[in-house]
Amino acid sequence: MTITTSGPVGTKGLSKDELSLWGSTAIGLASTAPAFSLTSTLGLMAVAVGTHTPAAFLIAFIPMLFTAFAYKELNTADPDCGTTFTWASKAFGKLTGWMGGWGMAVSGIVVMANLAQIAGKYLWLLIDKDLADNLVLTTVTGVAFIAVMTWVNYRGIDIGEKMQQVFVWIQYGALAAFAVVAAGSLAGGSAKAGEAFSWDWFNPFTVSDVAAFTHAVLLALFVYWGWDTCLALNEETKNPTRNPGRAAVLASVLLLATYVGVTVIAMMVAGTGTDGTGLSNAKNSGDVLYALAGQFMGDWSWVVVVAVLISAVSSTQTTILPTARGTLSMAVHGALPKKFGHVHAKYLTPTFSTILMGVVSAAYFVGMTMISADLLTDSIAAIGLYIAFYYGLTGFTCAWTFRKTLASSARNLWMRGILPLAGGIMMAVAFIVSAIDMFRPDYGSTSFAGIGGTFLIGIGSLALGALLMTAWYAAGGRRAAAELAEATA
Repeated sequence: MTITTSGPVGTKGLSKDELSLWGSTAIGLASTAPAFSLTSTLGLMAVAVGTHTPAAFLIAFIPMLFTAFAYKELNTADPDCGTTFTWASKAFGKLTGWMGGWGMAVSGIVVMANLAQIAGKYLWLLIDKDLADNLVLTTVTGVAFIAVMTWVNYRGIDIGEKMQQVFVWIQYGALAAFAVVAAGSLAGGSAKAGEAFSWDWFNPFTVSDVAAFTHAVLLALFVYWGWDTCLALNEETKNPTRNPGRAAVLASVLLLATYVGVTVIAMMVAGTGTDGTGLSNAKNSGDVLYALAGQFMGDWSWVVVVAVLISAVSSTQTTILPTARGTLSMAVHGALPKKFGHVHAKYLTPTFSTILMGVVSAAYFVGMTMISADLLTDSIAAIGLYIAFYYGLTGFTCAWTFRKTLASSARNLWMRGILPLAGGIMMAVAFIVSAIDMFRPDYGSTSFAGIGGTFLIGIGSLALGALLMTAWYAAGGRRAAAELAEATA
């Protein structure tokens, strides 16, 4: 049974006061999939900048923190689960807001394919390594994970919160175990390929290749992405005007500590070279934690496999959450068909939006896998464009929304104006730099007519959103005209 809700904030039919501050923070952390993000990205960053990888994490954190401030301030004034869509619509108009909502949705759909792929692979790594290479088996398993996580989201936010708190502890427990074993190998002298610690690792001003460093920073932006899920759950959180924003900032800071801490330890035990355990070794760079666990943890390497599996599965669940609530809000505000606004009468969760997100994500995953593994990889690489687009839009929205009150205090000037605007500008620069880089035919694994496949997928997806938006509002104008003609007949 479902009910259809419409109207302003507070009347969507979602549950109230379900999430605590820690529960919201745990969901924000889970959305970033820290264990998975590290194992899949750390090696690629090391290839780009070597020992300056910690500096890349630090620099990438700055626009993320500034964006988190923007989310926090906007949420304090208007805790709507539509987040960027709602806030940008009020600041710049419905067309800009719609595109912000589309950016959020398409990034979630694309990353779900990547998460399902990893979850399917890592489950079978635990059982039989040979089975992990079976594409059909891992794809079916990934779709099964999407289905289960869709059901969890359908059944209620309270179930998801409890599950995510357990999953976060498992991930951090495994990362802590890795750190302890690595420290032990350092103390015992068995980590002979590692780098001697240096404060220069954290200094971006000693980087010799600016282009490579920029690429590493863009990679780091991806691994920080996801904490905004706790803002999409603002209407279901205790103290909705304060806790979601606090959770976003807290999750961002915890992620910084996690990424830099694990990176430093990995560099000290493995080094950044291209041989042996080196992070830049082509055999290790795509799955660093798994490779190092096998080297230093021996029979206990399965702990890291479990952490990455849990990381991908938990992020699958939390990725559905913001997309379903974003499209729910868009329906409530008339930007999507009313069906997207259906909320379950008992579970108080979006019904159609949640199920559709699961179905579309599974279809995209299977379709891309069947067409081309390279195309799937390039579509995942395009996520950086979507992130920079809607995060940057949120930063600009914050500065514009509060423009009339910025002079009222130094706190407002910085927290509502300067820092969010700086974050928006940084994200805009990241978008432009990424797009230019992706345009090259040798970027990624595919190209068409001399243009990089990643660029075509990323910009093409945003263009598709603009077409859908135009069609929706054009149809709305025709509906309004028909209703007016009928009323005056």
